[in-house]
Amino acid sequence: MTTRQQTFVIVGAGLAGAKAAEALRTDGFTGRVVLLGEETERPYDRPPLSKDYLQGKSEKDKIYVHPKAWYAEHDIELRLDTRVTGLDLAAHRLSVTGGERIGYDKLLLATGSAVRRLSVPGAEFDGVYYLRSLADCEAIKAAFAAAGRVAIIGAGWIGLETAAAARAADCEVTVIEMGELPLLEVLGREVAEIYAALHRAHGVTLCLGAGVEEITGTNRRATGVRLADGSVIDADAVVVGVGITPNAALAEAAGLHVDNGVVVDEHLATSDPDVVAAGDVANAYYPHLRTHLRLEHWSAALNQPAVAAATMLGRDAAYDRVPYFFSDQYEMGMEYSGYVARGNYDEVVFRGDVAKGEYVAFWLHHGRVLAGMNVNVWDLTDTIAALVRSGRPVDRAKLVDPDVPLDQVAGGPASGAR
Repeated sequence: MTTRQQTFVIVGAGLAGAKAAEALRTDGFTGRVVLLGEETERPYDRPPLSKDYLQGKSEKDKIYVHPKAWYAEHDIELRLDTRVTGLDLAAHRLSVTGGERIGYDKLLLATGSAVRRLSVPGAEFDGVYYLRSLADCEAIKAAFAAAGRVAIIGAGWIGLETAAAARAADCEVTVIEMGELPLLEVLGREVAEIYAALHRAHGVTLCLGAGVEEITGTNRRATGVRLADGSVIDADAVVVGVGITPNAALAEAAGLHVDNGVVVDEHLATSDPDVVAAGDVANAYYPHLRTHLRLEHWSAALNQPAVAAATMLGRDAAYDRVPYFFSDQYEMGMEYSGYVARGNYDEVVFRGDVAKGEYVAFWLHHGRVLAGMNVNVWDLTDTIAALVRSGRPVDRAKLVDPDVPLDQVAGGPASGAR
């Protein structure tokens, strides 16, 4: 008796989709694997788009997840420039552009996210850029090479990394931010002030507490940004970095549970037993945090797919990594491990030399480390993650003392509260 070959389909040919295809083959799946992507480029990493590749420090070939020949060599049907238009959960079938229908036994949604767009007058002008895709990056790189003045709307990670790239291209840079400080909502005042000082030291003008009224322009080409107070920031190019939203419309229309992304459990399983989700689109349950989080971090797109693939194969696996992200701006490289709900910490303490730019910052709550950020001090990620995961109170004096190994700062028993 011949066993029917199973078909596993992955929607989204980014990092998460490519790593899921890799994991399926590594885990021994010999059935059909179909990887569908809307872009014309094969799967690539996104962090370089706002870092090294944008600044011309790395070659294009280095951003791709796999070599071009890898997909054929591993019998992965990579179909680019293909948009999925519908999902029928009952029939186990996808509809794609052109009317074709593709059946599946198991389905992974790795549809990622899309940039939030401005809705102010002039937002559609030429010379207004968003950074999400490789094509976006190429356009911004060319704009920086030609521009004398650049205005960046939004002082989140993308905005600040883009500002650093624009300064590296010798542009005059103004960053416009509604908040009181860059990254204030993410890092809190103590560390946000460090980032503000870093950018000012590199010649960036920070326009804080400022709302955007319109993009000014001539002949439908951007010439600057008019603020809510009536002042105008002149610019040859305007980059908008005001966040992203999950691409969950396909899942929602199909009837999957969607709430700030596709809701999944620790196994990355959705409300349908034959569908999983991973990456930016997945609002995943983190057992050690006892909550759902949709983390727009590279590490989730890199590491969740192995769990998603195992779940597709009927194996017991859970995603419970400590959240992690990194950023490089000027001479300041950092890695952040942990999670702090907005404002839900008692204090930030520092270990090392903040003035020299070599230190670790820790966010504490009830004497426990919620997160740690190592700046220009390396090989601490696993140690910080273990400290966060332990949930044990720490000896504050030892925590801030660089001469005491980090794995020796935890004290009493773990707390049950998170």
